[in-house]
Amino acid sequence: MFSKSKINEPGSKASEAATPSAQPTAPAPSQSDFKSSTPKAKPPASVLSSDLHISGNLKTTGDIQVEGTVEGDIRAHLLTVGETATIKGEVSADDVVINGRIVGRVRGLKVRLTSTARVEGDIIHKTIAIESGAHFEGSVQRQDDPLSGSGAATKGGAQPQPAKAAEAGGK
Repeated sequence: MFSKSKINEPGSKASEAATPSAQPTAPAPSQSDFKSSTPKAKPPASVLSSDLHISGNLKTTGDIQVEGTVEGDIRAHLLTVGETATIKGEVSADDVVINGRIVGRVRGLKVRLTSTARVEGDIIHKTIAIESGAHFEGSVQRQDDPLSGSGAATKGGAQPQPAKAAEAGGK
């Protein structure tokens, strides 16, 4: 508080604050800190346009936004499924936002089905949000670590399989 009033006062006190050369060197390391964090900045999401059809698996540590069709599994940090998108395969991401259609298992720490979502398959999640109007056929299971695919052979794999059998019997 006192330093603010000294800075606001005109005259010799403002010039006294500017004379020490130690203050301009202090911001220099913080500027280099900002430079060191810029290479670590996350690249923008990879966008798969609506006219793109992919047959095969996708794996990235970054973000993916799908607007087209993917026949295969997807692993990502953040997966956004657009309204025009169709994914046939297993989806696994830290955050999954579904606006379009997924046929297959969904694994995510945070899973969100918007009002335009259509999911046919099981959802294994830590937290989930399902908006009114979303279509969902399958089972929902909460796990503390839903991304561990190897743990699916124990508790996670045993429960979703009967739900798939029930879906197949119902169709």
